[in-house]
Parts: sequence; structure tokens; C-alpha cells
Amino acid sequence: MAKRPTLTFLLAHPAHFLACGCGSGLAPWAPGTFGTLFAWFSFLMFRPHYSDFALLAAFAIAYLAGIWIIDVAGKALGDPDHGSIVWDEIVPFWLVLLMTPDSFLWQLSAFALFRYFDITKPQPARYFDEHVKNGFGVMADDLVAAGYTLLSLALLKIVFA
Repeated sequence: MAKRPTLTFLLAHPAHFLACGCGSGLAPWAPGTFGTLFAWFSFLMFRPHYSDFALLAAFAIAYLAGIWIIDVAGKALGDPDHGSIVWDEIVPFWLVLLMTPDSFLWQLSAFALFRYFDITKPQPARYFDEHVKNGFGVMADDLVAAGYTLLSLALLKIVFA
């Protein structure tokens, strides 16, 4: 049975801290939503300071590192996709925000769509969620949700622009 993480767990290893979204994944309910909110607010803080290319490079590194980070935390928790692990929401949502028009309404739409696709897990996200039980699978299903989100936003832009 998976352990319920505590503040001690969060601070025991840097991978735990990052996997749990700097504490946002310890929310008692809807940790994925809290992790995505953390992604949104942190993005707004660092976005003005870096170029698109620098952020894209940083997100690629964060994504690849996330495979290991989630493996470490998942093993320690006894569940490779424990609910408190939210790094898989954070990094793909950063990518979504980088490609989303810079307005509150577009970003709110991106948030709602990302949460919808993360929760419903349309294929191939569902395949990764059900069959690839490691850091790669955990990160991949949310990257698919990000792809669906970006596609939906592009369609919305065509319809409403």
C-alpha cells in the first residue's frame, strides 16, 4: 500500500521535493489540480525573465529529469504514480503556457482543458497510465494531455479569432 507523504518525506530528498511540486502535491484533495496551479503561478513568476528558447530548453531538461525524479519518489511511496506526485502535471503545463496567448482568459482555458485531459486520459495517455508504470509513463501521459490541450486551444483560436 502506498504511503501518504508528509513534510518529512518532502524534505528527505530533492527528488521528493520536486516530484511533489515543492509541496503542492501534499494538498489533501485534488493534488493534481494544486500542482497545475503551482505550475501556472510559478510560470508567471519566471516567464518575464527568460526567452522562449531558454524556457523550452529548461522544460526539456525538467521533463527528462522528471522521469528519474518520479521514479525515485514513486519507489519511496510504494506507488509509481502516487497522487502526491505532481511534477508530471507541472512540466507539461509549463509547456502549454509557453505556447498559450498571454492573457488570463486563454491561460484559464488552458488550465481547464489540461485538467480535463489529464483526468479523462484520452488515448494514448490512457495506455501510458495503465501499462507503463514508471517515471517515463507517468510523464508521458501528461505530455499527451498537454498535446490535446494545445490542439484544443488552436481550434478555439480559429473559431474565436
